[in-house]
Amino acid sequence: MQLVKRYEIQSKSMIKQFLNSQPVGRIASVDRDGYPQIIPMNFVYHDGVIYMHSHPFGEKLDNIRRNSDVGFEVDQHICFLPSYYFHPTDASQADTLYISVVIKGKAEIIHSMDEKATALNALMEKYQKEGRYESLDAYTPSVREVAIIKVIPSDMRGKYKVGQQWSRPYRLRMARNIIEREGLENAKNIISLMGIEITDDGVGLVIKRDPLM
Repeated sequence: MQLVKRYEIQSKSMIKQFLNSQPVGRIASVDRDGYPQIIPMNFVYHDGVIYMHSHPFGEKLDNIRRNSDVGFEVDQHICFLPSYYFHPTDASQADTLYISVVIKGKAEIIHSMDEKATALNALMEKYQKEGRYESLDAYTPSVREVAIIKVIPSDMRGKYKVGQQWSRPYRLRMARNIIEREGLENAKNIISLMGIEITDDGVGLVIKRDPLM
């Protein structure tokens, strides 16, 4: 994936933080006819790898057994920017704010009961933060009943566009446009990702930081 430097997420820790903040990723494998198969999955990034759980039988598992080269992608759509923000009539000027991570790597189907339990516990920690469950171990019957897919990244790139390419006055102008179109409550999280906060009186905007993922 070729990236313009100003759009690339430089920090690996921020990539990890982003991955584990998102509920769905997509794994791409190659089917028996040579076509890519893309499947949305729950996942967790843990100890430098991606873990997913799966029914123990299925096409994606057959694909991985045949060809372990896979892709994995996670994205967050932040906000559509209509063309009239930038030009009165030119529709080609429309844009989008977003964050994405693309991974290339090798996939494995895990057979170690200890590693399967580790992966499932990491998934539970991500998705059920409130707890109220017992941790799994290698002897828990349900651990044997599911498949665990591990993706070992060989290349992992993050890309984001949250207004970092704009000058500070232009970023404030765009934030006001977003608030006008989306409404104040819906716009709060968007402009926060742009490094902008609403002033205490609720009527002004101030740049608190440069936008970083």
